[in-house]
Amino acid sequence: MGLVIAFGLSAAFGGEFVNASAAPGSDSEQAQRLLAERFPAQSGEMVRVVVRADDVTSVEVRSGVSGLLAELGRVPHVASVEDPYSAKGTIAPDGRTLAARVYLDVTNPNDMPAEDTGRMLAAAEAAERDGLEIALGGRAVQVAEANRSGSEMIGLLAAAVILLIMFGSVVAAGLPLAMAVGALAVSASLVGVAAAVVDVPDFAPIIGMALGVALGIDYALLLVTRFREWRAVGLDPETATVATLDTAGRSVLVAGGTVMVSMSGLFVVGLSIMNGTAVVTMVATLVVMIAAITLFPALLGYLGPRIDRLRLPLGRRRAAGVSADGHLVPSAGWARWSGLVRRHNVLAIGASVALLLVLAAPFLGVQFGLPDAGNDPEGTSNRRAYDLLAEGFGPGENGPLLAVAEVSPADGDAALQRLQAELGRTAGVAAVSPPRLNPAGDTAVITVVPTTGPQEAATEDLVQTLRDDVVPAATRGTSTEVHVGGSTAAVIDINTLIADRLALLIGGVVVVSMILLLVAFRSVVIALTAAVMNLLSVAASYGVVAFFLDGGWAGRLVGIDNATPLAAFVPVIMFALLFGLSMDYEVFLISRVRESWVRTRDNSRAIVTGLAGTGRVITAAAAIMIVVFAALVPSDQVFIKVFGVGMVAAILVDATIIRMLLVPAVMHLLGRSNWWLPRVIERRLPQLHVEGVPDTYLRPVTEAEPVPSR
Repeated sequence: MGLVIAFGLSAAFGGEFVNASAAPGSDSEQAQRLLAERFPAQSGEMVRVVVRADDVTSVEVRSGVSGLLAELGRVPHVASVEDPYSAKGTIAPDGRTLAARVYLDVTNPNDMPAEDTGRMLAAAEAAERDGLEIALGGRAVQVAEANRSGSEMIGLLAAAVILLIMFGSVVAAGLPLAMAVGALAVSASLVGVAAAVVDVPDFAPIIGMALGVALGIDYALLLVTRFREWRAVGLDPETATVATLDTAGRSVLVAGGTVMVSMSGLFVVGLSIMNGTAVVTMVATLVVMIAAITLFPALLGYLGPRIDRLRLPLGRRRAAGVSADGHLVPSAGWARWSGLVRRHNVLAIGASVALLLVLAAPFLGVQFGLPDAGNDPEGTSNRRAYDLLAEGFGPGENGPLLAVAEVSPADGDAALQRLQAELGRTAGVAAVSPPRLNPAGDTAVITVVPTTGPQEAATEDLVQTLRDDVVPAATRGTSTEVHVGGSTAAVIDINTLIADRLALLIGGVVVVSMILLLVAFRSVVIALTAAVMNLLSVAASYGVVAFFLDGGWAGRLVGIDNATPLAAFVPVIMFALLFGLSMDYEVFLISRVRESWVRTRDNSRAIVTGLAGTGRVITAAAAIMIVVFAALVPSDQVFIKVFGVGMVAAILVDATIIRMLLVPAVMHLLGRSNWWLPRVIERRLPQLHVEGVPDTYLRPVTEAEPVPSR
């Protein structure tokens, strides 16, 4: 029923994806607004046609270029084609490179049908011959050439294999997959509804899908494990289901709540696409949580008695057992590991923190910016066009700045001429185009080509110089108002906005997550140490991402062949998501530790029991998340590729160094202090009872109902 409703809502109210974004109130946003209002014919997407020959002005080349442009003009969604032989600044000084602009009637590159872009690429390829190289560039070309391999399905199949190894039963392994797929179908259908309310970028559904699959499988994995434990004690299927929801179910709600709290921090950034990403991921998480308390019990009602059917001949695995009174009996392996960590807790803490700091170190040298066509895979038309433009016109040709001026009749042409002259004399400017007026004559656009590329720090310095010094000096005494925009300036403004609000985002997410953990586990120390460890885990993942972005041997393994900047919004999304997922594992582990602590008041035994009860679950859950997010790495979209690398690194670090070593070492070192809670706070906190269920669930095993084999 939920799936039908979701499909219906999406069909009736579904919106479109929006990629364009600007920092609210920034200079680049005002420039873009004027361009859209005053130059509507040229406000759509653009394709650059780049031609390379020994002499692009020769009769033979000119004839070929004119024929190609005429053919491109007949492609659907092409609004106009620029004649490069009559326009200024379209032929390189050496006469070997030519660039023409093809304007589309779509403002979003995703709205350009891939088959139409394919026709343009095919026409360019057909026009090439010996001595004549042609490449098309632009965001529409990048979208058409992007890898759509559907590797996410590979991640789902790999998750199925891990579940089979974990449970050794087709039925038990199928339950998490069934819940995850059901939740995914509903949340994916609701993406269109979210897009009708907020600006949803095209990468948000990919992140939401991966998150939904990973969380759905992980939460169901925890629930199935707990259900089998209760059945092993002797509970009938119905009572075991209730007990599972009353223990693992509460943990799932707390864990999912931390993910939603973390993702809600994206609203602090103030970017519309961040709001859309937050909504999509929160919807995916909420649907998984609802499925865990509705769909999963329904599946157990039918498959619960058959949970161990269709077993695979994988051999007997030694695991923790369950005593008749519901206590977990640790396996010898986990007991030895916990004892080793307890005896050498100071060494374990020091080694863990040192390793995390080493992993985080590369992030200190990360370059922030927006990956562009120069970071596309080698051999693509978009990358070749970028390289040809940089070689023929200079690196700044790939990131021109736009000075958009609102002029008044009283100022006349003198103000624009003065502005053009001042821009041309500025250090770091390679070329300045003549002012281009709109039909009404009240707005002009001047293209400023930097001497440096769009990703270089010198270009950012130039933008600030133009805004702070050059433009005010050139327009002093006039009523002309000038805004410096363009894609490069917009990226600079977005990075500045994110940097200004990053502390608020991190602080807000950390504080709210700590409060949630404080309520769940009734311990100030647990909440505080969890926040610190999760921050260390996030920092380590950032360092790994920076190492891969450097473009060395590690980068080439994932398809990054040159130094690539890190878009500022990527670590923001990663922080929100990683902090929430790290809290997931924290909830899985500490809920079992606290359950044993409440029963025994023995800190060491509680830690051993917690590790025994969740070690295999966390390991399997982490392995599943790793394969799901690793499936994003083959994508040609650098944002998605980097996101996949960062998530894989973070989950691997969190499930090994953090949960299996650092957390138990710190808890052993602190002893009973782990559970410190001032009485004044204790009296005011609500009881979530994450630590377990009443003993009335436990009863002796009867002969009429044999205990399922483990």
